[in-house]
Amino acid sequence: MSSTLELLKGLPTRHVSAGDLLLETGTKAGVLLVLIEGAIEVRKSDVRVDFVREPGAVFGEISALLDAGHSADVFAAEDSTLYVIDNPRAFLREQPEFLLHVAELLAQRLRQLTTYLIDVKRQYEGHDHIGMVDHVLDSLVHRQPRKRGP
Repeated sequence: MSSTLELLKGLPTRHVSAGDLLLETGTKAGVLLVLIEGAIEVRKSDVRVDFVREPGAVFGEISALLDAGHSADVFAAEDSTLYVIDNPRAFLREQPEFLLHVAELLAQRLRQLTTYLIDVKRQYEGHDHIGMVDHVLDSLVHRQPRKRGP
């Protein structure tokens, strides 16, 4: 991750206090946040989805890539420092190494989710309500996104 952080040197930083709301569900902040130090908590509907201490972790990427509102609330779990990337789509176009970093993070999450869903399917095989898992797995594996403009 240190090589990822090296790519961002010189960008603006933001120091936040424990408990600060950094990204809010449904809003478009128009930034990417990259953890330098500290800890970040991701919550969806008041349920903790993730707790992150890893320098180089990226927040706001789904909103930036899909040009949509944030899919979760992101809070500082403790005093933290982050890089702030304004105009993230342009930055990602200009920085292919960082774009690859974001793609790798998203691929890791997708692999974890798919593995989890397959485990759930195996545990509940034969139960009628588990058909939903087949639908989710199918959409994860086969769904192609709409084409977006540049």
